[in-house]
Amino acid sequence: MSSRSLGRKSDMQKVMRDLGRAAGGALIFSLPMLMTMEMWWLGFYMERARLVVLIAITIPLLMGLSRKIGFEETRGWRDDLLDSLLACGVGAFVSLVVLSTMAVIGSDMSWNEMLGKIAIQTVPAAIGALLARAQFITSDEAREAEKKETYAGELFIMAIGALFLGFNVAPTEEMILISYQMAEWHAVALILLSLALMHGFVFAVGFAGGTEISPDTPWWSAFIRVTLPGYVVAALISLAVLWIFGRTDGVSFNQVAMAVVVLGFPCSVGAAAARLIL
Repeated sequence: MSSRSLGRKSDMQKVMRDLGRAAGGALIFSLPMLMTMEMWWLGFYMERARLVVLIAITIPLLMGLSRKIGFEETRGWRDDLLDSLLACGVGAFVSLVVLSTMAVIGSDMSWNEMLGKIAIQTVPAAIGALLARAQFITSDEAREAEKKETYAGELFIMAIGALFLGFNVAPTEEMILISYQMAEWHAVALILLSLALMHGFVFAVGFAGGTEISPDTPWWSAFIRVTLPGYVVAALISLAVLWIFGRTDGVSFNQVAMAVVVLGFPCSVGAAAARLIL
C-alpha cells in the first residue's frame, strides 16, 4: 500500500473519529432536552421568527467556540463557519435520530412541526458537538500551547456556559412558577447566592482551569473584574432566552425581572462552570 493511500486512510479515520466525538458530545449535552416535553411543544408552537433569531445568534456563538475548541485548528472565519455548520449538521442528525426513535416526530406530522422540533434541539446539540473536543480529547492530542485567554474571551465562554445550562431549564413551567411565588427579598437572596457560587466556583474552590489569583490580590478586585460582569452576562442571556421562548409576552416588568433572576441562577452556575471546563 502506497504512502499516499495510507495518508488518505489516516485522514479518513481522523474525520470519522472527530465526527464520532461530535455525535457523542451532541447526544450527552442535549439528552435532557431531547427528553423534555416542553422542548417538544416549543418546537411546535414557537414563533418561527424567534426560532430564526435563535439560530442566527447561535451561529456566531458557535464560530467563537470553534475558534477556541473546534474540531481542528482554524485559520480564519471561513474555517470557523464551516466548523459551526458541521456542528449544526451533527446536532440536527442526532436530534432527528433520537426524536424519531422516541416517536416525538413522525410521518403523521407536518414538515413545519418536525423541522421546528429538530431546529430547537439542534442548538444545544451543536454546542455539545463542539464541546466534545474539550471533553473527549486525549492527552496525546492536547495542544502544545494554550492560547492566551483575553478578558473578552473569558466573558464569551461565560456566555456559552450560561446559554447551555439556561437552555436546559428555561422551557420548563417551574421557572415561571418559582418566579411567581418569590417575594422581593427572595430575589435579592437568590442574586447574592448566584454571585457567591460564581465567585466560589471560579476563585475559591480551586478547580482545574479556574482563574488564578495572586495572594496579594484582594477578593473584591476579582469580584468586580470577573464575577460581577459574568453575572451580568448570565442575566442578559437569561432575558434573551426567556424572550425567544415567549416567556416575556404579556407579562409585567416586575415579573420579567423575577423570571430573569430565577433563570439567572442556573445561568450563572453554567457561566462559572464553563470557565472551568473549557
